[in-house]
Amino acid sequence: MAGPLTFTLLCGLLAVTLAETTLRPPAVLSLGREVIKERLTQELKDHDAVNILQQLPLLSTIREKPAGGIPILGNLVNSILNHIIWLKVTSANILQLLVQPSDEGQGLAVKIPLDMVAGLNTPLVKTIVEMHMQTEVQAIITVNASERGHTHLILEDCSNSHGSLRISLLQKLSFLVNSLANKVMSLLVPALPKLVKTQLCPVIKEAFEDTHVDLLSLVRAAPISLGSNHLEFDPLSPAIKGNVIQLKLGAKLVNSQGNVTKWFKESAVSLTVPALDNTPFSLTVRQDVVNAAVAALLPQEELIVLLDYVLPELARQLKSSIKVISTKAADQLGPTQMVKILTQETPDLLLDQGTAKVAQLIVLEVFATNEAHRPFFTLGIEASSEAQFYTRDDQLMLSFNEISSDRIHLMNSGIGLFNPELLKNVTTEILNSVLLPNQNGKLRSGISIPMVKALGFEEASSFLTKDSLVITPASQ
Repeated sequence: MAGPLTFTLLCGLLAVTLAETTLRPPAVLSLGREVIKERLTQELKDHDAVNILQQLPLLSTIREKPAGGIPILGNLVNSILNHIIWLKVTSANILQLLVQPSDEGQGLAVKIPLDMVAGLNTPLVKTIVEMHMQTEVQAIITVNASERGHTHLILEDCSNSHGSLRISLLQKLSFLVNSLANKVMSLLVPALPKLVKTQLCPVIKEAFEDTHVDLLSLVRAAPISLGSNHLEFDPLSPAIKGNVIQLKLGAKLVNSQGNVTKWFKESAVSLTVPALDNTPFSLTVRQDVVNAAVAALLPQEELIVLLDYVLPELARQLKSSIKVISTKAADQLGPTQMVKILTQETPDLLLDQGTAKVAQLIVLEVFATNEAHRPFFTLGIEASSEAQFYTRDDQLMLSFNEISSDRIHLMNSGIGLFNPELLKNVTTEILNSVLLPNQNGKLRSGISIPMVKALGFEEASSFLTKDSLVITPASQ
């Protein structure tokens, strides 16, 4: 008998095993840098970041105390500033953003190139003296944990990229004006990074916060319709892997009344999230979630067929097969002979690398006529089919190939015991002629993936890993 020490040791080993178990989410939305860049670019436009640049108070800033706290009291500097009527940004552009892993490897560096022209007006010359100003803002996207343990994405360390500032005259004028402009440019070198940090960085942070909120809202607002049910996703936590933001998602199945019929949470069930490479995004869905989605489209059902009316050739084959077992039973089959097919459970989808198979438990009964209360016999059939996933526009399509009867069992018989293998061929033909088109008909409308269009793409693509279904945008 195990003693207290053994019991304590076993408990300790179990605790270590549970602690080392990696819990995987029901789904993962992976966002590549192109998606991040495009959505942040749009948010910067929506926040009127260019206008912020055009309103930068250049003149008042260079008249303030310079770095080190020494006031601008020198006669030379004062005389320079007194010759300036106004100094402001006349045109500004935010060039193409760059998103890449940060140098520390703990986040994503967002680089925002700025291209501006500033105009200087002075009585010394009738025309406006123009200066070309180029610089780059850099900020880091990281995962931040709150005191309650919740994680979210934040943008931090926003500042001017070191060594990125370039200021030059667009045209050469008189020696006096050029000297004045050079002095102004030397004052702008420390002033412009300060303005970027105080004026533009808050706007960039707001734009990123809105980008983050929009992405989370996009996930919540993109339920997948499954007949009268919906598969809904909820963000759990973010992670940054290389140059990709991964949003771990919870999932739930909701019926037509809005009630949750099944929750999917983080578990030890395996989930392979493929690398994005050059793909803008991917939605990776765990096998048990895919299974539940298919089950929602194909619930348990009972099909009744008057075989002689609908499939007369199969009716004759069935009669011939039964005649081998019992001539008396075969003679009792009337023109209204009836076959009843019951799917015992919802289909079980088994995913593998690039392929899928669906397994089903089916009950098949044969009645002599449509008025008979008891069947001749009841068969239990373990059936399987190859399943094919493909896409059409933003629709995920699924169809089953030919049904194969892997095992067949005699569950009940009113015509004596017999080897059910004698009926394997004809019952398989009946399943392929009745059950298969019925199920494929229910799958024919496809499954809309609204997340595809919500992220700005028109067509979807899909592939299978050993334990998940992956949705990506189609190659352009």
